[in-house]
Amino acid sequence: MPRFGPILVMLLSMISLAASCTEQERSSLLQFLTRLSQDNGLTNLWKNGTDCCTWEGIRCSPEGMVTDVSLASRNLQGFISPSVGNLTGLLRINLSGNLLSGDLPLELVSSRSIIVLDLSFNQLSGGLPDIPYSTPARPLQVMNISSNLFTGRFPSTIWEVMKSLVALNASNNSFIGQIPTAFCVSTSSIVVLDLGYNQFSGSIPPELGNCTMMKSLHAEHNKFSGTLPDEIFNIISLEHLFLHDNQFVGSLKGISNLTNLVTLDLGGNGISGNIPESIGELKKLKELHLDDNNMSGGLPTTLNKCKNLISIDLKSNNFSGELAKVNFSTLSNLKILDIGGNSFTGTVPESIYSCNNLTALRLSSNRFHGQLSKRIGNLKSLSFLSVADNSVTNITRALQMLRSCRNLTTLIIGWNFKNEAMPEGNTISGFENLQVLSINDCSLSGKIPLWLSKLTNLEILALYNNQLTGTIPDWINSLTFLFYIDISNNSLTGEIPTAIINMPMLETNKVAPKAFELSIYPSHRSLQYRELNAFPKVLNLGSNTLNGVIPEEIGQLKALISLNLSSNNLTGAIPLSICNITNLQLVDLSSNHLTGAIPTSMNNLYFLSQFNVSNNDLEGPVPSTGQLSTFPSSSFDGNPKLCGPMLAHHCDSASTIFSGEQTEENDEKIIFVISFGVFFCVGMLYGLTVSSRFLG
Repeated sequence: MPRFGPILVMLLSMISLAASCTEQERSSLLQFLTRLSQDNGLTNLWKNGTDCCTWEGIRCSPEGMVTDVSLASRNLQGFISPSVGNLTGLLRINLSGNLLSGDLPLELVSSRSIIVLDLSFNQLSGGLPDIPYSTPARPLQVMNISSNLFTGRFPSTIWEVMKSLVALNASNNSFIGQIPTAFCVSTSSIVVLDLGYNQFSGSIPPELGNCTMMKSLHAEHNKFSGTLPDEIFNIISLEHLFLHDNQFVGSLKGISNLTNLVTLDLGGNGISGNIPESIGELKKLKELHLDDNNMSGGLPTTLNKCKNLISIDLKSNNFSGELAKVNFSTLSNLKILDIGGNSFTGTVPESIYSCNNLTALRLSSNRFHGQLSKRIGNLKSLSFLSVADNSVTNITRALQMLRSCRNLTTLIIGWNFKNEAMPEGNTISGFENLQVLSINDCSLSGKIPLWLSKLTNLEILALYNNQLTGTIPDWINSLTFLFYIDISNNSLTGEIPTAIINMPMLETNKVAPKAFELSIYPSHRSLQYRELNAFPKVLNLGSNTLNGVIPEEIGQLKALISLNLSSNNLTGAIPLSICNITNLQLVDLSSNHLTGAIPTSMNNLYFLSQFNVSNNDLEGPVPSTGQLSTFPSSSFDGNPKLCGPMLAHHCDSASTIFSGEQTEENDEKIIFVISFGVFFCVGMLYGLTVSSRFLG
């Protein structure tokens, strides 16, 4: 303690000499409180008559001037008072992560002292205030207004007086119009410019080329068009270029100038031409995203010079040729390689299997042929693999080699192995961590194999469009996490087993949120799944030769979204218990031998958007009101004993009883109208979802 005594005395003396805040500053902060409808206890903490420099979230200079207002994520609601602009010594204000609404006060933007302004993640609206051109330069360096509700065009003169601006983040709003040319005209200090996730349009102004200090440019998810100006490729300092999901056209000429580039994301545009050989000059490149464009040609051999690459995404283009021209063995840091949806030919190059850090590999929808190399087992970190829709052969060998990839959670290999036999019995082992397995559209013969019962973490199983025979095995309900089952369009026989009616995950709405390494795309590409829990709960046994009745116990599957039992040999009545599955959005029982009436309580399935009982032997009236009345006649065709206003066979006036129950009362009709209006769009989306096909 003696050593620190003098220092302690000095600090105490400095604190005692520190001035309290002025009455004006205290008053300005208290006015800020008055505009809040919810202050989360600040009123009790900011007490009038006390030194505001001691208030929570407030910091002052030694002279007693408020320099910092830091109230992030405090659940504040209400408006931002212009009185904050009266804090003449204020340097930094952070109100991010609240529920503040209303306009952005001009007093904050035009402050003569504020250098950091963070209002991100609120509900601020309206347009940005402009500042007269004659206004002296303002000291603002960092402005973050992202994730609000701002609209309108960007003002122009405001940026001309922000001569010290280093970082601007206006992303995730609804700004429209063109980017002002004022950026970097009067100053070149901007390092970060983020305008992503808005509705900006027009072209990128060449004047941005004057931002000679810029390191990060975000303009993704807007409506920009035209070609990229040559001036952009002259910003040598640029490290991150995000222009994903716009309407840019043209080629990548000039890209080699950006030698400091770490991230290049031009995906989701109309970029054409090939990847130039000069891309090998980008030695620092880690992320390359050129997906969903119109690019063509083979991959440049110089790509292997970009040795820092971690992610390559080239899916959904027109690339062709043999992939073996690129020596992937030099890309030791590569974790994600996505080249799905192109026209690559030949065999999968051996050099890919040298990328020991690969966690995700998508080769689907190309023209690869032959067998997978035994070296694929070297990819010990691989979690996601899709080779669907190629001409890969020998499924037994492929699965035996892949079992060495112990970290695999997603395996999509359908549309291959044509007319081969499904490996049976216990011939396959491993795959303990597998959560998604799709072996669809292969015309595989054999039975549902016993080795699947070992996949105790499986959640999605897709074996549709094969030639599998035999019965649905009773062990299927031992897969306690399985919630998506599509084994349709096979030749399965027997009755619907009780085991499949006792699937635990089809009885509960709980699915743990787990993100995929890569998004899973259905064949029509209009939907994608980024997380496992985004998939609906599905039981699809359609287009087989199942017989017997629909078990009454099916009503236990209360979490089911889609039920398809169509095109089988099922008999008996539609069980009333189906009406207990209140989340159902698709029910297809068509083309069976079902008899009896349609249960009137099916009108209570308010989420139902697709319904088909055609081509059975049902009888009685179809209700003229309620949920079932919203479906077209094609949903009921092929049942000559059914009658109703939408059918050729009209019911007589005495038909007031429907399946032994009275028609719906007025209050139920009101509930139906409200529910149908709210959930129709969601139902249609799920209708597309559950009929999708895995291409990975």
